[in-house]
Amino acid sequence: MVETRTVESDAEMRLLAGEWVERWPAGTVVLLDGPMGAGKTTFARGVLEALGHVGAVRSPTFNLLHVYDTDPPVLHADLYRLSAASGLGLEDYFDTHLCLIEWPDRLGALLPAQVWRVKIEFGEDESQRVVTLIEPE
Repeated sequence: MVETRTVESDAEMRLLAGEWVERWPAGTVVLLDGPMGAGKTTFARGVLEALGHVGAVRSPTFNLLHVYDTDPPVLHADLYRLSAASGLGLEDYFDTHLCLIEWPDRLGALLPAQVWRVKIEFGEDESQRVVTLIEPE
């Protein structure tokens, strides 16, 4: 299944993420794909808000991994600064956490067989984003 939505603001992006997170139990890997500034971290923020997280949700660009004690627990990874993700221990979270992974092209051989993909692209105007959800086959 492929589903595409257009959002007009960060608030709409967070609401969409909150809607889609209902499909993802622990053990789900969601690849967040899109160019710099497209809204990948905003989408992750919406997922965490929907799961009841209170507090800041920052991009893990410098820490690489953030783990949140929600239900299900969430691993948010940002692989932007890496050429490869080997050695991070990401695979330790794949079965027990909802894993949100930004810049998934760095996963290489760590890429699980069954993943959801969220592709975020810039829309026609500055604030608009086209968000596509692709379910595993």
